[in-house]
Amino acid sequence: MLRTGQQYRDSIRDGRRVWMNGERVHDVTTHPQFKPLIDIRARIYDMAHEGATRDIMSYEENGDRFSVGLKLPYTEDDWHAKRRATDAVLEDVGGIVTRVGDETAGEMWSLYDGQDILNEVDPRFSDNICAHIHKVIQNDPFHVSANTDPKGDRSKRPQDQDPDMLLRVVKETDAGIVVRGAKYETAAAYANQAFTKPTIANWGDSALSEYAVGFICDFSSPNLRFICRTGFAGRAPAEDYPLSSRFDEIEALVIYDDVLIPWENVLFYQHTKAAGFIRNTLHRYSAFAFVQRNLKLADLMIGAALWNVRQTGLEKQQAVQEKLATLACYREGINAHLTAAIANAETSPGGLLMPNQSLLMTGRVHACSQLHHMMHLARELCGGQICVTPDAAAFADPDTADWLKKFYTLNDNWGSDDRRKLLAFARDLLNSDYAGHRLTFQLFAQAPPFAHLGAVYRNFDFDDALRFTKKSAGLSDNVLG
Repeated sequence: MLRTGQQYRDSIRDGRRVWMNGERVHDVTTHPQFKPLIDIRARIYDMAHEGATRDIMSYEENGDRFSVGLKLPYTEDDWHAKRRATDAVLEDVGGIVTRVGDETAGEMWSLYDGQDILNEVDPRFSDNICAHIHKVIQNDPFHVSANTDPKGDRSKRPQDQDPDMLLRVVKETDAGIVVRGAKYETAAAYANQAFTKPTIANWGDSALSEYAVGFICDFSSPNLRFICRTGFAGRAPAEDYPLSSRFDEIEALVIYDDVLIPWENVLFYQHTKAAGFIRNTLHRYSAFAFVQRNLKLADLMIGAALWNVRQTGLEKQQAVQEKLATLACYREGINAHLTAAIANAETSPGGLLMPNQSLLMTGRVHACSQLHHMMHLARELCGGQICVTPDAAAFADPDTADWLKKFYTLNDNWGSDDRRKLLAFARDLLNSDYAGHRLTFQLFAQAPPFAHLGAVYRNFDFDDALRFTKKSAGLSDNVLG
């Protein structure tokens, strides 16, 4: 079943307990700070039904249509289709959205690949994983992912401090497990469900742990609370902040106050080896969609910078061209990694086609580790006016409009209104609270930078470099790699 946007909105009017800015939010679909992103998520659902985008966003199987983003990948064409669908969404909405479901479905596919390890714990878990993957495909929910805890004192074991600092199982019942603790999660307040999984904790030598648990959490469940940060939308006029007024994806601290998770929703439990495997392979699919967002973010930075230097007549200067070329190298580096990861895709342990892991993970490091440098280059190219330009209201005020029209009109092609719009866009993209938040989010949304590098270390094939160096240096056969 392919949902419509209205069906999605109706599904999250379920009485969930949400707070923002010290107040209870009774309907997230109408709240001014949630509504813009909810409308975008609803728009994505509607795109799957519209003639112009139907075949990009969905596919037909046995007479029914399903979401391209949620489809299990078996061929290179499946990955090309996912890439086209993501690009279509970002082009349609005119900005970057990260947590909309297609990038989190891939984490479930990593579980699918780990069924042998999970079967060491309980064969039921493997069955639950397959059931949930197909349930997501069939029912088209807004599925997100939760994996970051408050953590507490990380020099101690969880058991040696307030034990709820990491989400844990406190009781088993015939109906399921009861969990207590908290998770930070982007989009939780307006999603349907989450794959909730453990942060790697200081378990010591424990083979079993009440913290090593992963499950599907229905966000309409009783005993859940969503405590959200204040959003950016509505804090300033949309004319001055065109991105933050629409594309702010709000995070929540989700409180699990003795929440019952039915056994059929438990995907792994207690086995620390299984939890470690899941953490290490979690992003083998989902990193693709995540890195693709950085590609589109690079496009926005290049566009904002290039339009600005064309406005001001600086495009022909060598120093300016060098900075633009550096931005282009960053952009094409991301593009190359994504393209090569599909072209050199690998068969996964579960029989799926996964992007080449070494290329994908090195691409993620390139995209994330260089982002702040690229943002600063784009700031330089846009110039100081992005932080000093008056607000849109001043351009409309009769007492100031003529002066601003005079000093912001560049030539016959670039009037003051277009100049102001570009500077406002660049300010929101590069200099605003929203810009800083997005930079931090891109650095940490798929684990911190050291974990990105850890994934590269685990997936890069060092053997050929060792072999070639051993041969070139004339090392003896006694040397072992």
